[in-house]
Amino acid sequence: MAETIDDSLRAAAAGIVTEAQAASVLALHHARAGRREGMPAEDEPFEFFRGFSEIFVSVGLVILFSGVGLLVTLLSGFGALVTVPAVGAALAWYMAGYFTIRRRMNLPSMVLALAFGGGVFLSVSILLNWSGASPRGVLTWAAVAGMAAMAAFYGRFRLPFAMFVTGLFGLVLTYTLTASAQSMLNLGRAEFGGLFDLRNSPEFALATLGFGMAAFVAAMSFDLRDPHRLGRHSATAFWLHLMAAPALVNTAAMTLYNIGTTTGMIATAAALAAITALALVIDRRSFLTAGIAYLAALIVWAVQGDGAVSARQWAAILIGLGAVLTAIGTWWVALRAALMRALPDFPGKRRLPPYAE
Repeated sequence: MAETIDDSLRAAAAGIVTEAQAASVLALHHARAGRREGMPAEDEPFEFFRGFSEIFVSVGLVILFSGVGLLVTLLSGFGALVTVPAVGAALAWYMAGYFTIRRRMNLPSMVLALAFGGGVFLSVSILLNWSGASPRGVLTWAAVAGMAAMAAFYGRFRLPFAMFVTGLFGLVLTYTLTASAQSMLNLGRAEFGGLFDLRNSPEFALATLGFGMAAFVAAMSFDLRDPHRLGRHSATAFWLHLMAAPALVNTAAMTLYNIGTTTGMIATAAALAAITALALVIDRRSFLTAGIAYLAALIVWAVQGDGAVSARQWAAILIGLGAVLTAIGTWWVALRAALMRALPDFPGKRRLPPYAE
């Protein structure tokens, strides 16, 4: 059974069959295996690891590269401090040739991607720091080096998670270039509510919004190439959406929520409704997941009134929040189909995941 799935995915990736044909083969395979025929349409495919052997290998890799990191802290001397992280990155690249390409192991590959990117970032940071560059300059060029290294890693090993690490370095670069002293002060004080507010911290919030939009565009570029969610493009889009969703949702919802009063709550509710509609259209639950905290805050505001929240009210809040999320998750496919049928044709609609027409 596993061979049938792998062969179908590889055939689609190689262009031997179309994605629609491969999806039909997989649907037939699931049906003959006694699985629910609607499974491919219902689920948002995600595979973190395939067995405990991957966990075991990953633990070993984490310990190995933790030792490399500890060695860096024990060394003195410019050459050693720059060389050891670079050697660690080279080792991660070499090991990825075995675990990612030959063994096709997901979790160990993720660990190696982090080790490779971290090694490059650390080595370049130490090199620039010793050369007398400013802290902002060190972070800027180290982040650029990390992004370039992870782009090369993705190009070589085709690991979707590598794009997530690339995005992390992109986020570091974005904040380094745009963050003000006040936003860094807020970050140090853990005043996260003000950080994502376009009125209170415009530089930080606009940078977050811009990063989220860029990540979303990149994610959709991969999603539109794999509407049936069969292969690498869809998995890559998953990780990019995972970065885009918190950036976009936090900036929009926090800005509106901080208005306070009934106007702010209504505006936040409208924003969450729009986010839910977007999540349904592109068939990605990550956007809705990112808004759970704000949905809970709205329910608290509605239940609380002018007084403190009692234990009974907390029970009502949890029941209400759980019921809403369960209902959306249960009828996701039906809700999406109804919304897509109601929407007029727009560019790219036919390239989105299929729905019951």
